[in-house]
Amino acid sequence: MKALQFSKTGDLSALQYLDVPQPVPAEGEVLIQVKAAGLNPSDVKNVLGRFPYTTMPRIPGRDFAGIVIEGPQSLLGQEVWGTGKEPGFFRDGSHAEYLTLPAKGVALKPKALSFVQAASLGVPFTTAWNALQRSLVTTGTRLLVIGANGAVGSAALAFGKILGAQVLGAVRRPEQIKALREDGFDAILLDKHEDLGAQVNAVFSGGADVIFDTTGFWLPAAVAALAAFGRIAIIAAPVDGHVQMPTLALYRKGGSVVGINTLLYGTEACAEMLNQFGQFFDEGLLPSPTGIYESPLNEGLARYEEVNKGSGNKVVFALSK
Repeated sequence: MKALQFSKTGDLSALQYLDVPQPVPAEGEVLIQVKAAGLNPSDVKNVLGRFPYTTMPRIPGRDFAGIVIEGPQSLLGQEVWGTGKEPGFFRDGSHAEYLTLPAKGVALKPKALSFVQAASLGVPFTTAWNALQRSLVTTGTRLLVIGANGAVGSAALAFGKILGAQVLGAVRRPEQIKALREDGFDAILLDKHEDLGAQVNAVFSGGADVIFDTTGFWLPAAVAALAAFGRIAIIAAPVDGHVQMPTLALYRKGGSVVGINTLLYGTEACAEMLNQFGQFFDEGLLPSPTGIYESPLNEGLARYEEVNKGSGNKVVFALSK
């Protein structure tokens, strides 16, 4: 089968498009014909060596959508999707024509989504869903999403609305404000860190119950915007991994910080999440994703390089129709 594979890390040129043996499913596993596979920044970082636990040689790729062609009778022929910490790191991933996974590590693909659309959602949508669940977002929660225009942030806004939260997006550019308001969301313009507290309190009197910072740069400023007993969820940090926290202000508010890392969740746990929110697509509560950049797998190195340079395109490898 055709696949992208790397045998060393540190440079994207280590990624090769080549023929490798088709995997054979073990007991309790399924063999999936991959129809589409998403490309995430973590896949790029994996080839660059940012995850020292990755074993090699390795086929990268976490997110996928495809058809089960071997496995339990109940899954044969089913259209499935999935993601998780194992593919691409501890076992071969989705940037290949075929993939094996535990049978419990796949979820039935929503019928409203194409293979390409489903493959674009795994990491960003499980990240957003996990952030809101672990931050206890529910009906009436005053939710601020910082970086609301990104893949994770926009998913968090949509989930927050479905969960009945009062949702506020924070973005950097005026045209992003306009876009959010056209989609029915309140929004504020991010400017000076010292102004965030006043901006949020002008909308949510007393502050936000949950602040989800998808950027990694607003954690200290978020404390001033937090309500009593509020939660700040984070998924990123500055390059050096350190921030100066106004700890006194945080503990006086009874606040807490919640770290969100989808690489803590295996394929089975992720399949449960996909089942939980996948129904929203078929119920018409979540819109189908658009603006996806489809690419053949043999152009994989070029796509990896573009993502590494900061391309905002959501890339999906379309392997077969």
